[in-house]
Amino acid sequence: MLPMIRRTSDSWLPDIFNDFFDNSWMERPTYTAPAINVMETEKEYDVEVAAPGLDKEDFKVHVDADNNLHIEMEKKTENKESKKHGRYLRREFSYEKFQQTLLLPDDAEADKIEAKVEKGVLNVHIPKKEKLQKTEAVRQISIQ
Repeated sequence: MLPMIRRTSDSWLPDIFNDFFDNSWMERPTYTAPAINVMETEKEYDVEVAAPGLDKEDFKVHVDADNNLHIEMEKKTENKESKKHGRYLRREFSYEKFQQTLLLPDDAEADKIEAKVEKGVLNVHIPKKEKLQKTEAVRQISIQ
């Protein structure tokens, strides 16, 4: 049994026109972005992006000239079931695209960033620059 929506209208326009001008029947797409975790330790930053069902070929990760980390994901899926006499019995397409840009901190080693996909998660490892130890040199100043 399916629920029915019954409309009553005192309008002079036929219901078909009411339905046409009322766009509540149109499906509205919902956009969601993958969940992202960013962790910092003393020696590194780690970025995790939820990516269930995606392979490493579906990702592009790069750093631009302005020190921004770009994570791009694109997945195209085409499921085809058997054709009969040149006519599709069923055909489904799926397309997902996502892009996230993160500004890298000043202490990030942009040349040493590594990324890998593992168990439905893209892991981006960003090492920190080694801190230079300040050596305080004591220098005597002669008084004249």
